[in-house]
Amino acid sequence: MKLSRRGSLRATLLTSVAVSALLLAGCSSTDSNDSDGDTSASKAWSYEDATGTTVTVDHTPKRVVVLNDIAISFIEYGLKPVGTFGQLTMAKDARFDDLDTDGITQLGTGYGDIDLEKLAALKPDLVVTSVYPTDEKGTLDDTQPGYGFKDNEQEKQIEAIAPVVQVKWGGKGEDVIEKIADLSESLGAKESTIEAAEQRFDTAGDELEKVAKEQDLSVVSMYADGDGAYVTRPTDEPLLQMYSSFGVDFVNPKPKGFYWGIYSWENAGQIKADVLLLSQQGYQVADLEKQPTFADNAALEAGQVHSFTFPALDYASQAGYMTELAGWLEDSKKLS
Repeated sequence: MKLSRRGSLRATLLTSVAVSALLLAGCSSTDSNDSDGDTSASKAWSYEDATGTTVTVDHTPKRVVVLNDIAISFIEYGLKPVGTFGQLTMAKDARFDDLDTDGITQLGTGYGDIDLEKLAALKPDLVVTSVYPTDEKGTLDDTQPGYGFKDNEQEKQIEAIAPVVQVKWGGKGEDVIEKIADLSESLGAKESTIEAAEQRFDTAGDELEKVAKEQDLSVVSMYADGDGAYVTRPTDEPLLQMYSSFGVDFVNPKPKGFYWGIYSWENAGQIKADVLLLSQQGYQVADLEKQPTFADNAALEAGQVHSFTFPALDYASQAGYMTELAGWLEDSKKLS
């Protein structure tokens, strides 16, 4: 029986919230219920984000606007954001296909596109986004805006509407999952919902590890467009780091650079693997088949290409994707 990986983090977070509540309530010994009988909504809420900033709200935030990557996780855990933003709209993002998005306002159509008037009209208690490291050491650049924000000026305008929390999207995948789970629980997600999803995650991880060992296949995760092919460096992407820990053999790109190894189309023939995970954005299979230097790629010719949606870092989303990935590997053959 596996022990929960979340206990110590959850205890630390909830203790922090409780202490902040007492301080902000003037150490009052009584709490008044809100209109629907939920006492938690009347308690102060505090959270230290990845940048070291402590965000405090005088009640548990209920009206939350969230970057789409994290909005998916909130929905999976039973929370309903009031708005979302990101690189793709919910309608174009395959990760939202089976989720209930009714009542969630789309605030823009692309990266940095956030309608501030719509945002203000939602009267959010909190805005949640992510922050990416700038190097393999996990360094965060606090002079740059949070992910999804166009620039520092836009971030300031958003902060004038509601406080902003940033979650680190780097390092070990399971660490990010735990952080998002704890943040979700602090905002009202049920512990039982998260733990049930964690059990499915453990089952899927065991199956992926079993299949990866049996099949012994090499895998490339890539994005492609008119400029070339971008192969993800597995140590720099939390998702790939986690799948690697379950035994999936991801190819490390030859070109140097943080996160991506970038191949011009002239050099794209150097990309070799038994299975390709292709980003849902950018070139798709039909586009790759038109590239003279890539059309004869063994995995492409064998039809061993699958969509990489960059599934959200929560137990439920990852359980689903790892189950799919295990099935794809099981149905694939070694090409080299």
